[in-house]
Amino acid sequence: MPPSSPSRWPSPHRAAIALTMDNLGEAQDVLHGNWPHPIGTHPSITNQLPRMLDLLSRHKLRATYFAEAWSLGVYPEVVARLLREGHEVAWHGFQHEVWSGLGEDEERGNFETSWRALDVAKSAVADAGKSVTSLAAEEAQGSGEDVSVEYRGFRPPGGRINERTWKLMREYGVEYVSPLGEFGIGKEGVAVLPFEWRAVDAFWYMEKFAGIRKEHGEREEVHSPGEFREWLMKKIDEVVEEGRFVSILFHPFLTTSEEKCAIMEEVVKRLSQDERIWVAPCREIAKWVKEHPEHFA
Repeated sequence: MPPSSPSRWPSPHRAAIALTMDNLGEAQDVLHGNWPHPIGTHPSITNQLPRMLDLLSRHKLRATYFAEAWSLGVYPEVVARLLREGHEVAWHGFQHEVWSGLGEDEERGNFETSWRALDVAKSAVADAGKSVTSLAAEEAQGSGEDVSVEYRGFRPPGGRINERTWKLMREYGVEYVSPLGEFGIGKEGVAVLPFEWRAVDAFWYMEKFAGIRKEHGEREEVHSPGEFREWLMKKIDEVVEEGRFVSILFHPFLTTSEEKCAIMEEVVKRLSQDERIWVAPCREIAKWVKEHPEHFA
């Protein structure tokens, strides 16, 4: 969708891009009984995520982490660091339940359980925030940010919401949703900041996405990080040229090799050096969209 006016995005930016991360730790593995290790020791959090956050800090970019509510109390120090460095922590279900498969009672129950977990975790996150003294926190653009966590955005595990989800989001104060779908302002006044499969690292890297790759005209076999990089760079150029929005997703549990880390760094560097691109947490982009409905019908 081409820009309707030069002021579609905040000046001097021409396009908006959200850097996002999903899956905080082992919530999904615990749900399915696939985690035989001590709780709170997932390597994506102890190894990969600190490196990714240091990278974002060096390039002064802020991201959105869609985190399961179960994980907030397990990793309060991680949540506190994210907030201190200016990143957004948004909602990704309680334990990464496939959202479109939930029944009506299960869906409401997931909201209720998640918001209770959020309330319980707030004090632990606030206490952890007082001791976050990493170099990245000191140098980050968001250094000194409030470490009070609030869920204002939702990315449904599996990518799809149910019709009844709209009213539940409104009821619980969710301001935007990031599913598969169309960009703009959705039902109940909720902004829609969608993702597309090709902008997700898992689409290229994971065997279980073979069917989705086939649906999108790609070969079923796992692709290389270089192929993901090539698509992303072309997509960024396209989004800037057309004045659009895209959400890019890197999973910490998949950013496990030097080559994959290098791909993320190249993308982050590209975004940080182009003033035509507004890179901001999803919450800020959603707020802009809702305040300028004439451009985002």
